[in-house]
This record gives sequence, C-alpha cells and structure tokens, in this order.
Amino acid sequence: MAQERPYWDMEMEPKFNSPDMVPIQLNRLKTMLGRLNAGAPFYTRLFDENKIDPEKINSFEEFKEKVPLFNKASLLELLNECGGDVIKTIDQIIPISVDDLDWFATTTGTTGVPTPYPMTNNDVHNIWGEVMARGGWRAGVRRDDRILFCFALSMVIAGVPTLMGFQKLGVTMLPVGAEAKSERILMMQSLFRGTIYTGTPSLAEYLIEQAPKLIGKPVGELGFRALVCGGEPGAGIPEVKEKLESAYGCRIFDAGAGFGCSCDHEDYQGMHWLGDDLAFYELVDPETKAPIPFENGAQGEALFTSLMGDGWVMVRQSMGDIHQVFTEPCPCGRTGFRYKVIGRADDMLKVKGVMVYPSHIKGVIQEFIPRVSGEIRIILDEKPPRVVPPLKIRMEYGEGVAEDALEALGNEIADAMSRRLKIHPEIIWAAPGSLERSHYKGQTFEKRYEEKK
Repeated sequence: MAQERPYWDMEMEPKFNSPDMVPIQLNRLKTMLGRLNAGAPFYTRLFDENKIDPEKINSFEEFKEKVPLFNKASLLELLNECGGDVIKTIDQIIPISVDDLDWFATTTGTTGVPTPYPMTNNDVHNIWGEVMARGGWRAGVRRDDRILFCFALSMVIAGVPTLMGFQKLGVTMLPVGAEAKSERILMMQSLFRGTIYTGTPSLAEYLIEQAPKLIGKPVGELGFRALVCGGEPGAGIPEVKEKLESAYGCRIFDAGAGFGCSCDHEDYQGMHWLGDDLAFYELVDPETKAPIPFENGAQGEALFTSLMGDGWVMVRQSMGDIHQVFTEPCPCGRTGFRYKVIGRADDMLKVKGVMVYPSHIKGVIQEFIPRVSGEIRIILDEKPPRVVPPLKIRMEYGEGVAEDALEALGNEIADAMSRRLKIHPEIIWAAPGSLERSHYKGQTFEKRYEEKK
C-alpha cells in the first residue's frame, strides 16, 4: 500500500458526499431493512403495522417519512416490554440471533443506563474498525506508529473495539487504559515511547498538570506526534485545541459522535463523516423530530441508520447529540461532509430562554487560563433544561492568583459570557486542585437536585 495515498479506502472514500453514493446507499438500505424484516421481531411488527415493504422504498425521503426514529426512550420502552431482560430486548432489534454475537460494548452511561452495542467480529473489524482505519489514516497514523491507548477498556465502545479497530492500520498498540491512572500512563509512555495518544481530551489536559509532578518533565517532552481524542467535546473547542496543541507540541484530531474524524487543517473544520457507505446520516428537529433539510450550516439532532453490519445495527437511531453539518468542500481537500458537535440534547440548558451547552461555557473559560485552571462544575438546583437564573458555575482559580483579585476576575468572566453566550452567571470560586479530576470523561455537572430526592 502506498503510504502517502490520501485515503485508506481509495475505492469508496473519493465518492463520499457525492451523487455517486446515493444508489449505493439506497441499495444497501433496502437490503438491511429486508434483513431486519426477516430476522428482527421488533421491526417485523413495525413494518407490518405501518405497511412498509422494504423492497418498495425508493428514496430516503420515503424512508424518513415511513420509519419512526429509535432513541434511548424507545429502547427503555422495549426493555420494559421485555421484562427488563437486556438480552431479550437486543434479540428483538438485530437481524441475527444474539447467540451469534461475539462482543457486547456500551456507551459510558454518563447520562443514565448505558446503551448496549451488540457486535460480531464483522462489526468490530469491518464496520467500526474500518472507520477507525479511515480516520487514523487521515490523521497520519501509519504502520510504524505506536499508539498509547488511554480510553477506558471496560466494556465501552471507545475501549476494546476501538483498540482492535486501530490495529487494521498495522500499528503497535500500548493498551494502558484510563483505568491505569496518571502515574502508570506516564510511566508506560516513558518506557515504550508511543507516537500517538488516543483518549479523552480531558485526560490529555489532566496529564499536562500531572506530568511535571510525577515524571519531572512536561507533556511536550513525551514524544507524541499526534493526539487522537474523542468520547467528549474538547478537541473541537478552539480554546481547548489550542491549549493541548501548545502543551504537547503536536496536532490534535477530534473523533467520534458518529463515524467521523477531523482533518489536519490548521483551523478546526469539524469532523469529516467517513461512513457514507456504512451508515445513512440525517438531522431532525430535537423537539418535533421532523426531518431537517441536509444543507450547509444545518443544525439538529443526528440520526444514524446502518447500511452494513450484523449485530450493531441502528435504524434512525439517535445518540442524543446535536450536530451542525457543513456540506461545502473542506479546505483540506479531503472528501466527506463535516459535522461539529454542538452539545448533547441531555446537556442543553435554557437560561431565560437562551439555549447554552457546557462546551460553549468551557470555550469561554479556557480563554482565562492560567488565571483559572479550566476545571469547572455547573451547579444545577433543578432538573434541566430550565435553569432559574443566575446559572451557577463553580470554578477553580489558578495557582498564584490572590484571593482579593477573585471578585474582579469573576466579573470579567461573567461579562465575557454575557457578550458571547447571552448569560450572566454567578461564579463560585474553588481552590486550585480542589475539584475532582477524572481519568475517564470529564465531570461537568453538580446535580444538587438529585440530593433532594
């Protein structure tokens, strides 16, 4: 294989986001719906009740009109119908028997019960693994790289399935895992000299603090030539991106929230969708669930429909993420429409009618580093999305900042948020290092309303 070719899959990737993909996608959609009709009882009933003949669906517009979406609420409803039996539930919605599965992965479950990802070896290697290879290739990962793997390895899809997927590139894996904690992660990197870091951006940020304390040198001396981050917002937030690239002295790539990975353009362009042949992507209104026209700048809740696969099969399924899409050509020259994660539907807050997401708040706060550490907690006295103003934010001030300077600093930050986000929060100061850090996903909320139960 030519090491400098632009794409991992030179046959399929050049066609992304072009009219050439439409007949491929529609043919694969019909085949998948036929398989579900024959082998997944939930969809057999659904198609029968709605008088849907998979063979007669002739456009994606007709598909969106006739087939309802499936989200976490749908899964919980089906789970209740199955008496709480997860295995029985999954057997209802996949085109193969659960006895033919090879793996179970899940989401992290940070917003509730983890969503299961039932997978066969085909799913791991040729669906998820193919996306990892395509994204890794565009990020410059090659056969002679060593990947320090710092995502959690315990059941989550970002763990073992992602590790196995990256191996399609022929790289050497260093599977230390987030569970190992900072000291061991840094020790393993010192010993085996990984060239690529993969893990959450919040862990990468935390290592900036920990490396001088634990191994006596900054992260910029660890030897990474790229960071491939995912699992949460961060790598796509300009201020966080700048902080990480400056500290590590290398480029950072954003991956996830679908089949995507950002490109190597100096300015963040969003994540290129790398799965036109593997899954159909659409946007719907987060509240009404009505389809949103797929055009440059459109924003909505992202839905995915599997075009290939065995156990890990989605049909108009939502992961709860709000995306903005960009269909115009990317200045990097690579194919694939792009999407930016605006936030999670579950994390959206409404303050006096203004919608705001944690990623927006963190973006403003990053501008004030090092006068603040960047670690925050958004305090919620009532269940979101509605917030009775002012929005309370607990925030660490930076090392060396005098306490008599905090009032003025808080006013400065609140004024910046008022200009940028149209909210005027109450800043509650915390001492440097007092807010608990996580080696998994960064903590965002302090949910006081749960203490009232």
